[in-house]
Amino acid sequence: MSVLQGPEFYISKRIGRAIIDYKMLSDGDKIAVAVSGGKDSLTLLRVLNDRKKFVPIKYDILAVHIDLGYPRSCAKPLEKYFKKIGVNYHIEKSDALRKTKRKDINCFWCSWNRRKSLFETANRFGCTKVALGHHKDDIVETILLNLFFQGEISAMSPKQELFKGKIVIIRPLVYVEEDLIKRFVRSADFSTFDCKCPNSITSNRTKVAKIISELKRVCPDVKTNIFRSLKRIKKDYLL
Repeated sequence: MSVLQGPEFYISKRIGRAIIDYKMLSDGDKIAVAVSGGKDSLTLLRVLNDRKKFVPIKYDILAVHIDLGYPRSCAKPLEKYFKKIGVNYHIEKSDALRKTKRKDINCFWCSWNRRKSLFETANRFGCTKVALGHHKDDIVETILLNLFFQGEISAMSPKQELFKGKIVIIRPLVYVEEDLIKRFVRSADFSTFDCKCPNSITSNRTKVAKIISELKRVCPDVKTNIFRSLKRIKKDYLL
């Protein structure tokens, strides 16, 4: 029986539904949980770790932090936090930042280098799944980003096999909205340790998030509507 309360209970319930809907986990899985230090990844780690106490599926967790070498790295406080909650962890240090000119650093560069190091680490430690902290808002924003800037209709998949199944990405927070995560972080009173991205303020994702926020004033269900749209495609009305 679940012993979780408050926002964590509702997050855990949504995670459980996502795991069932998309068949994310199997008995004996070893999950590499990507932890950036922000609220989303720390919430995912915390809830997945707490769920181990009562869910029927047995799995192991390895918290993985990729340290790209940004100033004010959050690697040390994260290591302390991992020890505090009693999870196995690994901090992978990368020299990608040192080898790259400031003008060449952007969202794609950061994401590509983090993913490369994360997948290599997961493979080295024998992990069967890689869990990412993308939530419902991230998926909605990605749909609009791809529509606006790439001219295509696509999103982040809740479960995705890469390299012929050698790496399986799962996104257990797919049904969880960011506001609920913020409530959980406040109620649980645990610190976050964001490694600040120099481009975060001017990124296209930030711009799209502002657009969605504006639309929510006149359409409170806008995020849910966009999220559901990829499952409600009317093929007779496509080009």
